[in-house]
Amino acid sequence: MAARGKRDNKLAIVVSAAAVLLAILAQFIYFSVGPGYVAPAASEPAATVSNSPLVPSPELAEGRDWTGTVEVNGKALEVTIDGAKAPQAAANFIALANKGFYKDLSCHRLTNGGFYVLQCGDPNGDGTGGPGYSWGPLENTPVDNVYMKGVIAMARAGNDGNSNGSQFFIVYEDTTIPSDSAGGYSVFGKITKGLENLKPIIDGGVAGGGSDGKPAVATILGAISLK
Repeated sequence: MAARGKRDNKLAIVVSAAAVLLAILAQFIYFSVGPGYVAPAASEPAATVSNSPLVPSPELAEGRDWTGTVEVNGKALEVTIDGAKAPQAAANFIALANKGFYKDLSCHRLTNGGFYVLQCGDPNGDGTGGPGYSWGPLENTPVDNVYMKGVIAMARAGNDGNSNGSQFFIVYEDTTIPSDSAGGYSVFGKITKGLENLKPIIDGGVAGGGSDGKPAVATILGAISLK
């Protein structure tokens, strides 16, 4: 019986370790090469070192915090956008929000299989779209690869720090996202109140089951107000 117990304990340890490895692999696939990543623009090489004139100037962020609300399915999320730590990402988000770019766009991907994000901001609604330009550099990436509950970060193509566009993701539970050869993902804001308003979307899960894909509950961005 003692020997059998030891075998069972060893088996449990092996199974637990395998589950952790699978979760890490799923994160890598999702954010690096899988259907959840942002497709790089065909007309712009990965080695881009300067942004085009279409990209909003980081000076727009004014090096300060911006506060306001982002509506999701008609409910307000109170947010702070960090124009000091992520001036380029903040300026891009502010500029797109101010011209109504995000209004009525769907959040096209929900993940719940070991990492926990809701990804939004694609005009194509499938992870391939953007604002007509891409930009860098990466800013304010977590040194420990842990994205805390409530943060808002830019989505991008794997291994390309200049492929940011309009897509962003909201982290609804602490999530570890391994860095790739380009680094991490630019954290430019945080939900300070109202994260619970996403619960019906999260609880609804992924359409058709699974751990990542289109939310089963249709999820639409509304008005964004920042000052």
